[in-house]
Amino acid sequence: MYDVIIIGGGVVGCCIARELSKIKMRIAVLEKNSDIGEGATKANSGIVHAGYDAAAGTLKALLNVRGNKMMKELADELDFPFINNGSLVLCFEENIASAENDHIANSGVSADRVVIKNDRSRLEELLDRGRQNGVAGLKILTGDAIRRLEPAVSQSVTSGLYAPTGGIVCPFGLTYAMAENAAVNGVEFYRQTKVVGIEKKKDIFYITCDRGVFEGRLVINVAGIYADLIHNMVSNEPMTIRPRRGEYVLYDKGVGGRVSHTVFQLPGAYGKGVLVTPTVHGNLLVGPTAEDIEDKEAVNTTAIGSATVMDKAAVSIGKIAVGEVITSFAGLRAHGGTGDFTIKEVDDVPGFLDVAGIDSPGLTAAPAIGEYVAQMVREILPAEDKKDFKPERRGIKSGWGEVICRCERITKEEIYEAIRRTPGATSIDGIKRRTRAGMGRCQGGFCSPRIIEILAQELGKEPWEITKAGAGSEILFYPD
Repeated sequence: MYDVIIIGGGVVGCCIARELSKIKMRIAVLEKNSDIGEGATKANSGIVHAGYDAAAGTLKALLNVRGNKMMKELADELDFPFINNGSLVLCFEENIASAENDHIANSGVSADRVVIKNDRSRLEELLDRGRQNGVAGLKILTGDAIRRLEPAVSQSVTSGLYAPTGGIVCPFGLTYAMAENAAVNGVEFYRQTKVVGIEKKKDIFYITCDRGVFEGRLVINVAGIYADLIHNMVSNEPMTIRPRRGEYVLYDKGVGGRVSHTVFQLPGAYGKGVLVTPTVHGNLLVGPTAEDIEDKEAVNTTAIGSATVMDKAAVSIGKIAVGEVITSFAGLRAHGGTGDFTIKEVDDVPGFLDVAGIDSPGLTAAPAIGEYVAQMVREILPAEDKKDFKPERRGIKSGWGEVICRCERITKEEIYEAIRRTPGATSIDGIKRRTRAGMGRCQGGFCSPRIIEILAQELGKEPWEITKAGAGSEILFYPD
């Protein structure tokens, strides 16, 4: 019997778990994948948004700004990478915008999803909205002032919105930090535990999973693009979550210094548009596209998607050689269609909380969502705070020893530590996201065989049982 059961182990679920671990409650997190953070969390921009984009008075606006303000202190407390690098939203000359729109339309991509804006009035709207939301330091700069900050920015840029509170974070680092600290404080994590049914009898929820039945007094639905399926198991008021696919291209560290700020173009109906940003690890990231789809598992990349983000990024900072690309990837954002996050107790199912439609700026807002939901839980299930709550966590440190990943200089001891932590790595991707082994130029070409060997040794498995990311993604073939 648990007091609270959290369905979904992405960044938002882990932030909620960590916040609730401050209270005297028994808490479980159920995650259907082989590891936490394997949904939208693993494939996003890693941007800590300033908070000027969301409409004033919405949960997105409130929780974005609050999450932004929390990030530095949390990074210090939980030891994950965060840089307050600031951001810019660019406005272009009319002829440049028109020519680029023609080029993109001719590439076969829907123009309404990639159109480049040059509307100075939109910058003014963002400035005004940001000030209403409480974003500090916003100002509109001339094109020359922007190029003094970012020399690589195009000469066609005429003006831009500067947000000094913008930042970048490692989404994996944030998620693992929250989960590990929650686990130290008593939260129990169950991975490869898919929810297949929920029934409420009297005041108890019975959650049937492929690994058995869990009982809880309160349920929090943080299942990302599957939040509608979980909601519809218990409520007569249907919910629909539609996946919105975004494709990204990641460049090598050799061009990671092309910009120091996060550089946006004016946002449109499908989101904040294609950005160019350094990452906290020194790479350069461009993307995403925005495409509403039906398949909740369609994280494949496309030739048009990669070409689109590279072409649009080139409008901001000039072209970068294709040879500098080290990988591309796609993620699915949970688009709820309301224009805002859905965070509430379900009307016809007391004790069941939806935390759904958490698309951008969900990563930024995640710590604040944790606070917000924890307060809701306190009001439904009053409980005392823990006097022995442990607020700090230390990350995996690089050290001397045998180097397993040459590109990122990751040692054997770091890989051992990634496996032995709670919740620890059980797959190649789990190692990659915790240590960066396999994230370098060769993308695991050199280190993967050694990582398989170490995982098999530590987990007591045969090498052919080790997976990339859970059942069905085995790397080695063992003949009968």
